[in-house]
Amino acid sequence: MHEPLGLNNLFVGTLAGAAVVLMGAFYALFFALGKLQRSQAFALTAVASYGLLVVAVGALVVALRLSGFWMAVAATMLVGYFLAPRAIWRLCVGTHSDDDKALTRES
Repeated sequence: MHEPLGLNNLFVGTLAGAAVVLMGAFYALFFALGKLQRSQAFALTAVASYGLLVVAVGALVVALRLSGFWMAVAATMLVGYFLAPRAIWRLCVGTHSDDDKALTRES
């Protein structure tokens, strides 16, 4: 049996969880901006945000002493945070590309 988490671990876990959400949002934001603006700077910022997301998940795992099933959840979360903005971007481009073609035909 594991010994209970201390207050310090709960505090670090809370901050790490908040950082996971924030860095995931920054990654998605800068990924989209990099694609929209065709900007290398935004793309690099997206990569840096994802790197900080990985660090935050690592801190969460250590602070909350996650193991077994919960390590698989953390790994799945990292894969999901990486792939979701890319899939959403492709969906948006695919959905709106037909609208652009229709508009150019009508003009």
